[in-house]
Amino acid sequence: MATGVILAVSGKGGVGKTSISAAIVRLLVEHHPNARILAIDADPATGLATALGVEVAQTLDNIRVRIAESAEKGETREAVELLGEARFQILGAMAEQQGFAFLAIGRPETAGCYCAINSYLKEVITLLAAEFDYVVIDGEAGVEQINRRVMERVTHLLLISDQSRKGIQVLETIREVAQRMVMYDHCGVVINRITNPDLDVRLEGIDILARIPSDGIHAENDILGKNVFDLSTESSVLAGAETALRNFTLL
Repeated sequence: MATGVILAVSGKGGVGKTSISAAIVRLLVEHHPNARILAIDADPATGLATALGVEVAQTLDNIRVRIAESAEKGETREAVELLGEARFQILGAMAEQQGFAFLAIGRPETAGCYCAINSYLKEVITLLAAEFDYVVIDGEAGVEQINRRVMERVTHLLLISDQSRKGIQVLETIREVAQRMVMYDHCGVVINRITNPDLDVRLEGIDILARIPSDGIHAENDILGKNVFDLSTESSVLAGAETALRNFTLL
């Protein structure tokens, strides 16, 4: 079993990034039942929470605002004390599920400069992530947000696109930015929601880990308001996510 894995999922909006992130969490839970797994929803829409069937009581942004408000009231504290409080509050914000823990980052930063607080929180998340065997991050479009608000280093970067030229262009842009801003060991691509298998997608210098056809089973599951743990094993999203993980040698 691989340990110390931090897998970040990124891509253009609307290509199934969150669905694949949720499928990855389910597969890790099933294949590594004794592993410590953390799912981080870094998308303000908290779509990963819905996909995993998690109720979000509070987010990292709630914690950030509380700490900022206390600072504005003149409650000055040393950095060590601030880190200790942030760690305690983040642990309280984690939702413990069957087989994994869950943390939502929340909405984008509001008005005001919280650079120091954000830096502290990111450091705490990095420290907490070291206590897990697998961390799966579902980020919003682009990887700058992962670097700025979550952590600076991941072990695996998984980029998602559909067959569209726009999706591929966004993927290539994200990859270019990631090479400058995010430290990672492995990078791969999943081409999702394939409607015409005769129109193959090719990329230079990066591995395509899986090609996933449009999945009616997953769509029906979503319409019925079910989460990924209710998804039939015949789902191509589930099968494609498993192929990607195996090509990353994580299963």
